[in-house]
Parts: sequence; C-alpha cells; structure tokens
Amino acid sequence: MNSFARTVAAVALSTALALVSGCGGADSDATPGADGPALEKITYLTSFGNFGRDAYAWVAKDKGFFEEAGFDVEIKPGQGTGGAIAAVVSGQAHFAPTDLTGALLQMGSGQAKDFVAVAAIQQRTMAAIATTEGQGIAVPKDLEGKRLADTPGSVVRNLFPTYARLAGVDAAKVSWVNGDAQTLMGTLAGGSVDGIGQFVVGKPTVEAVTKKKAVLLPYSDVIPDLYGNVLITSTKIAEEKPEMVQRFSAALLKGLEYSLANPQEAGEILRRNVDATNPAAAAAELELMAAYVRPGGSGAAIGTLDSARVAKSIAVLRDADAVPQGITPEEIIDFDLVPKA
Repeated sequence: MNSFARTVAAVALSTALALVSGCGGADSDATPGADGPALEKITYLTSFGNFGRDAYAWVAKDKGFFEEAGFDVEIKPGQGTGGAIAAVVSGQAHFAPTDLTGALLQMGSGQAKDFVAVAAIQQRTMAAIATTEGQGIAVPKDLEGKRLADTPGSVVRNLFPTYARLAGVDAAKVSWVNGDAQTLMGTLAGGSVDGIGQFVVGKPTVEAVTKKKAVLLPYSDVIPDLYGNVLITSTKIAEEKPEMVQRFSAALLKGLEYSLANPQEAGEILRRNVDATNPAAAAAELELMAAYVRPGGSGAAIGTLDSARVAKSIAVLRDADAVPQGITPEEIIDFDLVPKA
C-alpha cells in the first residue's frame, strides 16, 4: 500500500473508531469505553511464556496505555517464533513479538508468509544457549555431544545451524528435544538436558529455578548486528488497518519504555497477573534487557528499524545458506508503519 492510500485509510479509520473490527476480517468484538467509542478487542501473544522480558505488555494494560489507545487487550503466553507467526497469520492473534532472524528463516524456507514487522522490540538479538556450571559447557565447541531442549519453532533452535557453522560447531553432534516455554528451565534444573534455548535476559530466572550459576552462550557473540524481537501483525491487518496498527504499537512501546524505567514495579505488575512470577527475577530480566532495546548511541526512538541493517542481517543469513537469494527488507517489514527515528 502506498503512502497516500495509507493516509486515506488512516483518516477513515480514525473517524470510525466505534466501528473498528476484530482480528483479520472476523466480526467486530468491542467493549464499551469509559468516555466515548467502544474499545476494540485485541488478542496479543507474548514472545515466550510470561517471563520478565515480556512484562511490558502487562504494564501497558495495567497502566491504561492500551485503553487510552482504544483497546481491550487479552494477553496470552506465546511459545516462540513459529507459533507466534502461525497464530497471527491464521487470525488467532492480532499481534505478537517474534525474533526477526527467526521470522526471516521461516519466510526464507517457505514455512511462513502473510505477516509483517511493524516495530522493533530489541535492537540486538538476545538468542542464546543457557546452561549451568558443572555441565561442561563454556564455549560453543563444548556443545558437541550435548543434549539441548527448546520449542520446535524457537529462533534459538532454528538459528542454531547457522550459529554452529559460524562458531565451528558440528551441529550433527548436538541433539535437540522438544520442550515448552514454561517447563524448559525445570527441565534444565532436573538434569534431563545439558542446556536450553533461552534469551540472555533469562539468566536471573535460570539461576532462580536451578539454584546454580547460569552460563550463557549468546548468539550475538558469533553473529553480530542481528535484530532481536520485532512486533508482527498479519499483512491483511497492516494493509486494512494501518492507523490501528500504529496506535497499538505506540501503546505497547510506551509500556516497554515504562517497564525499563521502572523494572521493580513492572515485576510486581507481572506477578499480579501471572501467579508463578518471581518479581525479583522479572525485574532483573528487564534490567538486562534495557541495553538491547534502545538503538545504541543513536538517540533514535524505541521501536525503530533500519533498512540497511536488516539488509545486512539478510546478507549474513544468505552467506550462511540459511535463506535463499532475493529476500528484501521490505518483504518482512512495513516501513510505513515502523516508528520514525
């Protein structure tokens, strides 16, 4: 959709907030607003379970940022990149954060299409292998002969062949078993696996669950300049409701910024909404995540995405034979909807 068409669509949507529709062409489902138009019901998936790294969505809801933007948001726990894309494309969810590199891998392999990124959550990938002291894993090469667990659609798992190749690891000597977001750390604590797919900010939670010192192998040590999570929606929603997408994105990013500035409060908000939350670990995750969210040294706004950087990421994956020739940044990112630097 060109800029003029987007402007026309945005004006039309803005003057008809009371009639905003639901997910991907489904029947409208709205709740009364306090002082005006009805709130549009939105389903949002977290990136991976309900850990501190995803607390910002609960903060946006708790602090009224979503309601101020015209939304009644239901937050559900996600299970990684593959599940998030499938839910958004099928209309089960309107929005979800998913790792940009993982999304590129899914698109490049033909496993997923009909979705676009509309904002960055993290400016650098947080993908990593997490383990604990005593497992004999200190450097990537130590992963050979080890047993790792993760969800099938996780970016950590999907990107592992590229990471292994660039790190000098024989991926065929590493075995993977399936797990889900809420049980992975318990699997590691129980000793049935040697390591798990995890984000680097999960270190405090790994230590809280396992009662051991965590050891992490960040993918960014081997594959620099990759973006982390981005907010995605379906191509259909992006084309038909650009103004709604930008309102939701702005409210979510407001929650993200507030959470990073107030990690302890964000941890408590998460605990009030998710019973199993360790608020101290959640706050520690947010404190670690802060360095990954703001564009380093640029002064640019949270949420921005740079086409040249995305092209560089695609080139890295292409050179590693992880994606085919011909993929462009514009195929996966709607730059008309991304926050401006």
